[in-house]
Amino acid sequence: MSNSSSTTQFLLLAFADTRELQLLHFWLFLGIYLGALLGNGLIITTIAWDQPLHTPMYFFLFNLSLLDLGSISTIVPKAMGNSLWQTRAISYAGCAAQLFLFVFFISAELFLLTVMAYDRYVAICKPLHYGTLLDSRVCVHMAAAAWGTGLLYSVLHTANTFSLPLCQGNSVEQFFCELPQILNLSCSDAYLRELKLLVFSTFVILACFVFIVLSYVQIFRAVLRIPSEQGRHKAFSMCLPHLAVVSLFISTVLFAFLKSPLPSLDLVLAVLYSLVPPTLNPLIYSLRNQEIQNAVWKLMPG
Repeated sequence: MSNSSSTTQFLLLAFADTRELQLLHFWLFLGIYLGALLGNGLIITTIAWDQPLHTPMYFFLFNLSLLDLGSISTIVPKAMGNSLWQTRAISYAGCAAQLFLFVFFISAELFLLTVMAYDRYVAICKPLHYGTLLDSRVCVHMAAAAWGTGLLYSVLHTANTFSLPLCQGNSVEQFFCELPQILNLSCSDAYLRELKLLVFSTFVILACFVFIVLSYVQIFRAVLRIPSEQGRHKAFSMCLPHLAVVSLFISTVLFAFLKSPLPSLDLVLAVLYSLVPPTLNPLIYSLRNQEIQNAVWKLMPG
């Protein structure tokens, strides 16, 4: 039995027991991480460098790539290091920092995706007022609100979680310090305080989800009223990447938090929601976006 005052480290879940599988996990995670770094880094560099991309939509995409880089960099290097050096340990402070940063980046991303839905709504439904409703100052304030709300949300969860007495040992049944797994280590009656915060957070997440859905209902109604097929196609192409990213983000997080009786499935779901969105988001946004593709080609030497 232990509590938070005597716990100096946590033991993360190992992906495999044999050296060969540990190295396979290391190289697999390295490939995913490098792909996420390359994709998001290219989006960030392209938008920062190319003047025509200095618009609200790409400004928010720039912030999204920063958040994706942050979230995947919070958990993957440690998991890779543990596999490479055959260890499971993470310090108490390291675990708290990892949980704080991951919750911060993930929650800020949800709020930013909600802001991006509003951006698409104004662009499609109120195009004549787009420059007024979303000028540079408003965009900065909205992005700052997303980052700031994510920070506040993370501070509340981290402080609340690590103030709970830990009575169930120090073995975390996940490859990183995931919030539900740390709560599993707390005393049976002590976690109720954090549970109340989680219920409140669920309502906030649902509010964001409802806002996004209502925005897209209005967007699709406006698009269907566009007389020309070319105009409808252009409007849909502006919205589909964001809709795909939102769907990927919400579905993976939802599946991850639907607890499974199988620990191995919990592990797969955690990999799904923590690694897949940051890796695929740059691909989704650039695959059919001619402006980004042209800007990337301009960056290439020669």
